[in-house]
Amino acid sequence: MITQDQLKEIQTRVEQLNHYLNIPAKKIQYEEEQLRTQAPEFWEDQKRAEEQMKLVKGLEKWIKGYEEVYTLAEELATAFEFYKEELVTEQEVDDLHARTISSIEDLELKNMLRKEEDSMDAVLKINSGAGGTEAQDWAQMLMRMYIQWADKNGYKVRVANLLEGDDAGIKSCTLELEGEFAYGYLKSENGVHRLVRVSPYNAQGKRMTSFASVFVTPLVDDTIEVNIEQARISWDTFRSSGAGGQNVNKVESGVRLRYMYKDPYTGEEEEILIENTETRDQPKNKENALRLLRSMLYDKELQHRMEEQAKIEAGKRKIEWGSQIRSYVFDDRRVKDHRTNYQTSDVGGVMDGKIDAFIKAYLMEFGGE
Repeated sequence: MITQDQLKEIQTRVEQLNHYLNIPAKKIQYEEEQLRTQAPEFWEDQKRAEEQMKLVKGLEKWIKGYEEVYTLAEELATAFEFYKEELVTEQEVDDLHARTISSIEDLELKNMLRKEEDSMDAVLKINSGAGGTEAQDWAQMLMRMYIQWADKNGYKVRVANLLEGDDAGIKSCTLELEGEFAYGYLKSENGVHRLVRVSPYNAQGKRMTSFASVFVTPLVDDTIEVNIEQARISWDTFRSSGAGGQNVNKVESGVRLRYMYKDPYTGEEEEILIENTETRDQPKNKENALRLLRSMLYDKELQHRMEEQAKIEAGKRKIEWGSQIRSYVFDDRRVKDHRTNYQTSDVGGVMDGKIDAFIKAYLMEFGGE
């Protein structure tokens, strides 16, 4: 049975959410934005209208989310009083308490995703580290983990590019995940992931360590302005490999985009290389590669903003060997995130896409920075 202090803590958290989310202001803004959708010429500019509807729906979700939390907290307070009069059972109060806590935590987690880019779709790239077949197998396991996570959470996944390993696994892959807050949740996965296990590819049955890097960027749409200098772009085409029927290895449908990026703040130059084999249509693959380029350039600007604002660097790691963010130790049945110290013994569940607890721990600790 919950205590008076537990009930008071819940009421305090609900009040804090009302303050952090600025619900009164959101309600006023919602009414104003809703009125704009009723103008006779509203749908004349369809693109602008769709953006307006997206804004209205976004505000509505925050308001409804808070109202649900507030209602549950009120019902819990009432049930707590009814229990004293023996009008409800202890189990009923405890069940309502669990629902209320879950609803509050969900809204608190979304409150950590307030940045412009958090609501965007995501591009997730995995590269295998040194170690040959073992590392390439690990990269493919991570690819499967993220696809499983996406399926469990209702996100659409497209494989934009896939480079298979020499004997098994993959050398690299690029996934596009479409859905609300895809980038906001997956940004916690940026970094090096370390696997420790008895390798099935080692004849002596030795315990081996493998690495793979995960790089996540927001997938920008047409509403985000990104400056691309056309003179800095060059294209190559190549024949796609892997499954695909007679068209494969006969038509050069794969595209390779090279972009000589010049940092506008430091003047340093680097080559950005993007490959896309998503479809058998070369123009479509070029379009997809350009979209990925825009996302990468947008991400570079975001990184600059974070540096300029001197944000806390705790938990942020460069993608390089020796700075892993998470370790997956199969023999010891342990997966541990080194930034938050959250860990679980459910290795199988994690590899099947159950990584929400890791994402939540990261966002609750670092998401509000």
